[in-house]
Amino acid sequence: MKIGPFGLPELIIILIVVLLIFGPKNLPKLGSAVGKTISNLRSGMAEAQDEIGEDAEEEVEETEKVLEEADEAEETAKKKTTKKKKTTAE
Repeated sequence: MKIGPFGLPELIIILIVVLLIFGPKNLPKLGSAVGKTISNLRSGMAEAQDEIGEDAEEEVEETEKVLEEADEAEETAKKKTTKKKKTTAE
């Protein structure tokens, strides 16, 4: 069994060191704290992704509005130049 760069012997040594440092009574508390930390981290990341998604949607809407306005301005400019050409030709 291998988890990343750590094999089974390395994981056993780490577990023994943690047991010696924190003692058997504090291990459940430590495990609970680590679990809560991971849970909070995941929920925070999900919230951040939701905010990023909302911001992206707003930017897309703004871009579409700007493009529509540019298209309208272009059409208006074409109409004006067409009218000028007709009046000059007559």
